[in-house]
Amino acid sequence: MAASKKILLPKQHGAWAMLLIPFLLGASRGGFSWLQIPCFIGWLLLYLSTYPLLMALKIKKNKVYISWFYRYFSGAIVLLCIPLFFHIELIYFGLAMIPFFFINVYFAKKKKDRAFMNDVAAIAVFCIGGLVSFYLGKGELTSTAFKLYTSCLLFFIGSTFYVKTMIREKKNIRFKWYSWGYHVVLIIFLIFSGYAILTLAYIPSVIRAFFLYGHSLPIKTIGVLEIINAVYFFIAMLALYSAI
Repeated sequence: MAASKKILLPKQHGAWAMLLIPFLLGASRGGFSWLQIPCFIGWLLLYLSTYPLLMALKIKKNKVYISWFYRYFSGAIVLLCIPLFFHIELIYFGLAMIPFFFINVYFAKKKKDRAFMNDVAAIAVFCIGGLVSFYLGKGELTSTAFKLYTSCLLFFIGSTFYVKTMIREKKNIRFKWYSWGYHVVLIIFLIFSGYAILTLAYIPSVIRAFFLYGHSLPIKTIGVLEIINAVYFFIAMLALYSAI
């Protein structure tokens, strides 16, 4: 019983940036609406509910995880019903998240929740949160909303590549080349797609992917540097908004 009273929080600290940045960018570009407040809190609780649910799938018959899932999920439903009451069409955003969630469920059951494709599926869901935030402020999805979605998606996929080369895949030479290749192609893609100015938002990511690889940094240091990089990306995207 004592264990069930302790607040259960996800251990993937990088996910907090993935949760916050797309949503905040969507709100800043789409405009502010009071509905974004209950939506964000509900979105946060919904994310928190996925951790005990996926853990329960890995560790069967664990009442503690199931208990926390119901607590978080019930709170999420109550709060998300507020924006849904005013914009029932938000249900389509939820439907768009379902396929990615099933990917997370699949890897959880296989006990491979650290798999790269599992991370990408989670990132895609987090970025959809940014589309929701934008829609609540703007009342519609414009090309800017999808450009912000893509920008966040590309940034966090790059972050996933880098972190894996520094921790779980640090001895995997092929993964190093995957990471380096991704960051190079990212910059080339931005330049030739007419968004060269946006490379400024990704420069620190490219630099750390190349120059920090092979260095034995403490996990805490890697995490702090990623937080700083994420904050830089957020500020850069705000500053470069007129370019997209």
